[in-house]
Amino acid sequence: MKIIHYYLAPRSPWTYLGHARLLALAQKHGAEVEPRPFAMGDVIFPMSGGLQLKDRPPQRQAYRLVELQRWSTYLGIPLHLHPRYFPVDETSAARMIAATIVQHGNAAALRLTGAVLRAVWAEERDISDPQTLTRIGTECGLDGPALYDARMAPAAVALYDRNTQAAIDLQVFGAPWYEFEGESFWGQDRLEFLDRALAARA
Repeated sequence: MKIIHYYLAPRSPWTYLGHARLLALAQKHGAEVEPRPFAMGDVIFPMSGGLQLKDRPPQRQAYRLVELQRWSTYLGIPLHLHPRYFPVDETSAARMIAATIVQHGNAAALRLTGAVLRAVWAEERDISDPQTLTRIGTECGLDGPALYDARMAPAAVALYDRNTQAAIDLQVFGAPWYEFEGESFWGQDRLEFLDRALAARA
């Protein structure tokens, strides 16, 4: 079985733009996607020299908006350039996805991931709000309140921490980050290269 390790950030617009395409790519090649929510903003960004959006130079912030609009238009994926709740603390959402992996497996966690990403960028919902997260979980056919509580359970915390350490070991510095058989691909605009790697290992 071909396995894609998917390092994701629930508030990342690039993760949002690539999510459905990644799942379609995996299905095309008979691969399994293993979601790996991790501490990108709190741990990986400072460690790798990345800057939070508010700390980036104005010209970089401006060009980011140009690229987001280009990709949104090109892919036909709705995206608010300035969503109501952004920047937003994504920690609880990431840990809730980890809890979903523990309790229900990867498929359910990927479904929840997609819903959380849409909540930020298409629906302008606050994913740092407990009630919003529980509702999103319930909308995905899961027990939203139970999963929200489970985000701090030892198994979920341990998985989240393992994912973060794995990201450090892999020298991840952003999201989305895809790893397949030792080869890394940073960003949704590298999905074509992941496609080629999967095809080469048919």
